[in-house]
Amino acid sequence: MKKVLLKGPILTQSGYGHHTRTIMRALRTKPDLFDVYVYPLSWGQTSWLWQNSEEREWIDDTLEKTINYTRDGGTFDVSLQVTIPNEWENIAPINIGITAGIETTKVAPQWIEKSYLMNKIITISQHAKQSYENTTHDHRDENTGIITTYEVETPIEHVSYPVRKFDPVKLDLDLTTDFNFLSVAQLSPRKNTQQTIKCFIDKFKDDENVGLIIKANIAKNSLIDRRSTLSNFKKILSDFPDRKCKLYLLHGFLTDQEMAGLYTHPKVKALVTTTHGEGFGLPIFEAAYYGLPIIATDWSGHLDFLYKPTKQKNGKVKNKHMFNRISYTLQPVQKEAIWEGVIQPDSMWAYPEEGSVKMAMEEVYKDYGRFKKRSKELQKWVCEEFAEDKQYEKICNLIYHIDEVEESESEIIL
Repeated sequence: MKKVLLKGPILTQSGYGHHTRTIMRALRTKPDLFDVYVYPLSWGQTSWLWQNSEEREWIDDTLEKTINYTRDGGTFDVSLQVTIPNEWENIAPINIGITAGIETTKVAPQWIEKSYLMNKIITISQHAKQSYENTTHDHRDENTGIITTYEVETPIEHVSYPVRKFDPVKLDLDLTTDFNFLSVAQLSPRKNTQQTIKCFIDKFKDDENVGLIIKANIAKNSLIDRRSTLSNFKKILSDFPDRKCKLYLLHGFLTDQEMAGLYTHPKVKALVTTTHGEGFGLPIFEAAYYGLPIIATDWSGHLDFLYKPTKQKNGKVKNKHMFNRISYTLQPVQKEAIWEGVIQPDSMWAYPEEGSVKMAMEEVYKDYGRFKKRSKELQKWVCEEFAEDKQYEKICNLIYHIDEVEESESEIIL
């Protein structure tokens, strides 16, 4: 049995919090293989989990176990560090860095440096994996003038999130419109929600039966955050005083059951996102496995589950898009999106084309039956391909057999 230290923001309402809990759930399926310990991290200004549940009790008990074990000088066989690579450390004989990766075309030099401390990297999508593998950085020695090119040499794997469906709770949304698009996003430059709103209003400003529901916050689910979020939206809407279409702000924490109720609400017809890029795109994934038609930028991590392998008449298998695609151009990230050590000034991401956004929404609105049929086909495939047991098995295999991989690679090198 391996003593495993799981380090990450396991108790936060964040993407990395969800990622950490996903790894935890996988480890718990193999109690005969893994003796698990936890080291919780905070995550920016995001809120902490507060609900009582069996899972929360297990985390609390394991945290207490970890404190007692380390106080007595206990050590670990493997560390699993679920966070941005800047924070990876050499804290066990075997260290595995687990990251959602990057939403742009390349990773920061610091990520390359930190990768050398890891025995393996596990990321969440083909896009994130390829951004790592395709990145090189040149370093010039000030004394000799020699330029050395650095790239990731650590083995990289990717394992997607699993499907986790819940019984939906009926939500009283008080919608006065029968056809409503849904956008789920934490407000940031990357999510590009402002373009979603403007394109929606431009296209449907004269239609009083169409709405856009925006499930959003800035950082927390507090009243202050709600007021700030609402203020931001009012600034955008001030440019459209005569619009007939409706916008709804949905702010605050929703349980998994309530989110299921949102995705399956009879008046919620499609999810739309004009994101610049996703490491994976969890809300898009959730919408897919609840059978909601999807309109999305045709780039980055969410393509892993929005393109379905389909057998052609000639017998060949081709990836078929199962969503309404938004065209884009790749351009450098905005200055306000640059994040030292994470998002590089010389990296790029997708800029959705305004005309394509409007056309995609109009097509779904006018030909809804066709897109609903396609979403049901996608739902069936996603629920089979990304089932919990399959994804957890992949995660556990990568972790449990890491020392065997290391021995094999050492033999090859010698």
